[in-house]
Amino acid sequence: MTTLSATAALLLLPTAASAEIVATPVTGADLNVPTAFTFDPDGRIWYGERFSGQIRILDPDTGDDTLFAMVPNVKTEGERGLLGIALHPDYPQREFVYVYASRTVNGTPRNQILRYTDDAGSGTARRVVWNSPDSASSTNHNGGRIAFGPDGMLYAVVGDDAAPSNSQDRTRNDRGKVLRMTPTGRVPSDNPFDSRIFAYGIRNSFGFAFDPRTGDLWESENGPECNDELNRIRRGRNYGWGPNETCDGTAPRNTNRDGLRPVLPKEWWTPVIAPTGVAFCQRCGLGTKSRGRLFMADWNGGRLRRLALSADRTRVRGQRVVYDHGSGIFSLEVGPAGDLYLSDGSGIYLLERR
Repeated sequence: MTTLSATAALLLLPTAASAEIVATPVTGADLNVPTAFTFDPDGRIWYGERFSGQIRILDPDTGDDTLFAMVPNVKTEGERGLLGIALHPDYPQREFVYVYASRTVNGTPRNQILRYTDDAGSGTARRVVWNSPDSASSTNHNGGRIAFGPDGMLYAVVGDDAAPSNSQDRTRNDRGKVLRMTPTGRVPSDNPFDSRIFAYGIRNSFGFAFDPRTGDLWESENGPECNDELNRIRRGRNYGWGPNETCDGTAPRNTNRDGLRPVLPKEWWTPVIAPTGVAFCQRCGLGTKSRGRLFMADWNGGRLRRLALSADRTRVRGQRVVYDHGSGIFSLEVGPAGDLYLSDGSGIYLLERR
């Protein structure tokens, strides 16, 4: 028997009113799996191709699409590849470009965050900012989302490497965690565990975003065969994933039961939807009902959900499917003007009202 959370039970399929949202391609040509993308202040789109390892720059005004750098030795089996991209918050004054990639390094699989210097449109001076083992036998649960927070720190989400015990292990083990580091990869002095670990008990995530009104971090998470999640991530907290997970029993405690004082998700979905990108609408041009709302995409159905938060912005009080893309969605991002964009396997799209 499948179960739904209280607000998920209120989920509505697209209606005539919600179908006003459409997705318009920003380029006329198909792109090659733009899994992750971001914007510079001039509106250019920086994107990473998951399988080729290419970092590219797309100018939506001219259609120019140029190669910035090629990440070498990218591993692409399963869920691996070039998975995340971010620009230094002071770009272009600080001309640094960051990517999260699964790579072969000295013959062994690693997940890494690499930093490139933008030298007149070409990536130079590659440097490893963060480095973690990747399983030699499992090819999934790598995570890969990276973004700078309002505090100027670099955040990353790392999957459990398909080994749930990793998520509860804080001893020199970054897998199954939300990480927080300085732009050079160092441990901030105010992190909770004298390490890069900001929060733990994470299974596998492809999306997070900061609420522009509060600065809070919200993260989407893929469950096993039950309980996909939306979490409000707080400093030092445990989000409960670990070796004792089960889809039997009462949701969502059945997959959030390990470790010290596990935090339950703010929303969960069974049957699973494979949630991906998360973004907030401030002035996204999608109508007054969208202002201040959290948007979350999914892979299984290619749908976009709009979630209303409580007045104190700590809980979910309702949700609605507002757009059906027809194919899986990788990422959601906010452009320089506040508009929302999404990417799928072949393109990047602007979300607009019809």
